[in-house]
Amino acid sequence: MLKEIHEQPEVIRRAIAGRLNEPDATAHFGGLNIESQELRQIERIILTGCGTSYHAALIGEYLIEQFARIPVEVEYASEFRYRNSPIEKNTVIIGITLSGETADTLAALRESKRKGQRTLGICNVVGSSIAREVDGGIYLHAGPEIGVASTKAFTAQVTVLILFAVYLGRMRHMSYQAGARILNELKAMPETLHETLKCDDQVAKIAQKYHSASNMLYLGRQYLFPMALEGALKLKEISYIHAECYPAAEMKHGPIALVDENTPSVFLVPHGAVYDKVMSNIEEIKARNGPIIAISCEDDVHVEAKADDIIQVPNVPDYLQPLVTAIPLQLLAYHIALLRGCDIDKPRNLAKSVTVE
Repeated sequence: MLKEIHEQPEVIRRAIAGRLNEPDATAHFGGLNIESQELRQIERIILTGCGTSYHAALIGEYLIEQFARIPVEVEYASEFRYRNSPIEKNTVIIGITLSGETADTLAALRESKRKGQRTLGICNVVGSSIAREVDGGIYLHAGPEIGVASTKAFTAQVTVLILFAVYLGRMRHMSYQAGARILNELKAMPETLHETLKCDDQVAKIAQKYHSASNMLYLGRQYLFPMALEGALKLKEISYIHAECYPAAEMKHGPIALVDENTPSVFLVPHGAVYDKVMSNIEEIKARNGPIIAISCEDDVHVEAKADDIIQVPNVPDYLQPLVTAIPLQLLAYHIALLRGCDIDKPRNLAKSVTVE
């Protein structure tokens, strides 16, 4: 797992290689198998997946709605396959999966095809069941991922979804200047992630402080709410510590009752539109003696004054924050699991690919 965490800068390079159409400030995909005119007529997108892929889909929802202004719905594949929800014409169903063999995602896509919907797949394995059965799709090019808890494949999924959102956006209202800026910012991300990985020693020290906790809370907003979900999942998967996640503002609607001096809260607070709101939530937790671990931008003195422990990440635009915050969240789970003596690469009760219900 640690090796795969450190491979993520290279994973981004591979995910964007050959897909940047810089003269037109857009992206290029060779396997979508949907004509541009048909894509312009899309009125709704449904993203479906399981586990970590579901969290990537939630980020995809924010990306596509922000960049392309297309309504997006995200569904757990295990639920979507059994629902008979009305799906309008000009709706595309996109299944997100690492292995391409996830039983629930495959069944959800088959049910959608049975009802005449266009289906796409975002997966890593060439020739997998989902890759063969969908109408078209995008490969991640993340390379083999051996650790059961997904790390670099998640980063590849988010990177591909950024490109796909730009591709759709440039077909609609996104300006040339906006598209070019996003592509340039994305091209810089491998080096940015190299810088982010330098937080490893600091994360290891924080893990030493909290590895004996029985419960932890993960909190974020907007793009960082799905990242908080992913961080909590990683902790549960490999350290067996109970962790819950909420949008930060939801704490005062009940879960704040869980806060005490033995329950650390991990806050994702990079700069953004709701930065002040999240800072207010931190103050609410501190007032109830809850330990605060904050993942914040470099040189954020306001967070330093309030949090017990700080993990700093580079300051990037909001849509890229999932990529830089993924690394400290993965490392925190890794170091806590290591200190607890857990089998990190083969956690109990889990399989790399869930091919049965």
